[in-house]
Amino acid sequence: MKKLIIPVLTGIGLCLAQMAVHAQEFKEHISKQFTLQKTAAESLVGVYNIFGSIKVEGYSGNQVQIEIDKTVTADSEEQLEKGKKEFKLEFEQKPDSLLTYISYPWNTRPHHYSTHDEWHRDIHYQVRLEITVKVPFNVNLQVSTVNNGDIGIKEVYGTLHVNNVNGGITIVNAKGTTTAHTINGPLTVNYLSVPPDASSYYTLNGKLDVTYPPSLSAELEFKSMNGQFYTDFENTQVMPSRIVKTQQKEGATTLYKLSQHPDVRVGAGGKTFKFETLNGNIYIKKQQ
Repeated sequence: MKKLIIPVLTGIGLCLAQMAVHAQEFKEHISKQFTLQKTAAESLVGVYNIFGSIKVEGYSGNQVQIEIDKTVTADSEEQLEKGKKEFKLEFEQKPDSLLTYISYPWNTRPHHYSTHDEWHRDIHYQVRLEITVKVPFNVNLQVSTVNNGDIGIKEVYGTLHVNNVNGGITIVNAKGTTTAHTINGPLTVNYLSVPPDASSYYTLNGKLDVTYPPSLSAELEFKSMNGQFYTDFENTQVMPSRIVKTQQKEGATTLYKLSQHPDVRVGAGGKTFKFETLNGNIYIKKQQ
């Protein structure tokens, strides 16, 4: 095995060295500031990235402050110039929302339906955005990224919709209803108060760690193929497994699949919080 591994690693090193020699790079810093037209609780701030991280922090002001470090890389000067010219970042403000998204070469705006040509463009450059945003405490937030970046949210008290693919999610001192999903990475959430409505948390490959105040009263539904469920809440009750039936048509045949979803009731129960992993443990912790 060793004799096979060494040449492969050497080849990778040579390849990376050659790429480093020929790689072209352009950096730009973008600063934007917006005043919300409605109260923070009535407003949505959305940030939709592809390559790079997103950090959002709440503060006591009434403006949205956006700082972006943009890096364009390509293997040739020609492609670098093409990336600088083609790439388009949009800031769209409406009375009840402020959206930051990419419109070219891919469109990350919510509810945009990409065409076949859009997803199969011959692109030879990459644009990485490191996005930092300050928002009023009570704003509602939607953020997403795909590759090479984590998402971090701190002191944002409104409704949260957070999506990542190849990276982790960390949410600190939240209060609002939450939907947080990632594929490859850990998911960690800490609440100052119990979310007012049903929330869901999902990571395919990673640890899921959520901390609630001691006053938590809810139904916890969990699912993991290769992981365990842990909690230090003492006032818990394991409920009978619910049978969930799904129906699927295959020609003239109808297939039914039955699965069991175990629940844990904390306190008197109430709203439902769903937790799901494939490869990772689930930890539901009590705030100390």
